[in-house]
Amino acid sequence: MKVIILSSVIKEKQREMIDDAAAEAGANVIYVKSESEIPEDFKDAEVLYGLGVNFARTSKSLKWLSVTSAGVDYLMQPDSFANKDCILTNATGAYGLTIAEHIIAVSLFMMRKLDYTYRKTLRGEWSYPQPQKSLKDSRITVLGTGDIGCCFAKRAKAFEPASLIGVCRSGKCTDPNFDSIRQVSELDELLPETDLLVMSLPGTPETENILSRERIALLPEGAYVVNVGRGSAVDEDALADSLEAGKLAGAALDVFKTEPLPKDSRLWNTKNLYITPHVAGNQTLEHTLDTNVKLFCENLVRYGKGLPLENVIDRNKGY
Repeated sequence: MKVIILSSVIKEKQREMIDDAAAEAGANVIYVKSESEIPEDFKDAEVLYGLGVNFARTSKSLKWLSVTSAGVDYLMQPDSFANKDCILTNATGAYGLTIAEHIIAVSLFMMRKLDYTYRKTLRGEWSYPQPQKSLKDSRITVLGTGDIGCCFAKRAKAFEPASLIGVCRSGKCTDPNFDSIRQVSELDELLPETDLLVMSLPGTPETENILSRERIALLPEGAYVVNVGRGSAVDEDALADSLEAGKLAGAALDVFKTEPLPKDSRLWNTKNLYITPHVAGNQTLEHTLDTNVKLFCENLVRYGKGLPLENVIDRNKGY
């Protein structure tokens, strides 16, 4: 069995983890940093770990693509796989901690007016106290109760919010940190009672523009929005309009409908909008990289033994 490890961030520690798993699975492994480096004798590999989009589109021998991302919307096109039976798995479980910390960071950044203070200090000016808000006693709604939403809920609970409500399609989630779990069909009832809306949804037809102009209008004056899922879930113009009008107190977006965000986008200059360039996740934390590789290694051993894999994507659902 030939296995391609496509990564520019793998270090010796993670390489040893993969080598051990490959030995147990009876696999022959090669490490490359780009698809152009894949040698001819591995063009018939049946397993690839990494974002091998072009390889998956052209290789009929590929039987399992293990992507290092959690979202897989970029692999949902009809021509994404030359082998229509190729198994697709993602890295759900690797990014919860790092993205949850990002959500906490940007939420406090907005609510504690740290941007105002920081900008003053850059100009060498002494700033004076500004009206602030707290996560304590805030009504928090988490739209998306997967790994990211649950990891955030665990950390947000420590701030003693007034309520912490999870929202998902099924309305079923057993995470004890949520005060209650509601269905997406109940979202319109929840938004008027939401001080902080956290969005961590996958990119699917069902989630496109789920935060529409009409739903943004349902949020109370002074509410905050954080989106770390997919940019397609938010009506960006409507959000910008609400921020400019002063209805929303702030929004932090890590994802956008078009990435990189075009230089002429109005979002760059929208009042109280805090932009990060899709960096809430990634594999920049050692913990994230270790967990990502560990998930793959466990699956590689299972694959070698002919056992069902974890984190298999249902292509009909897109997650």
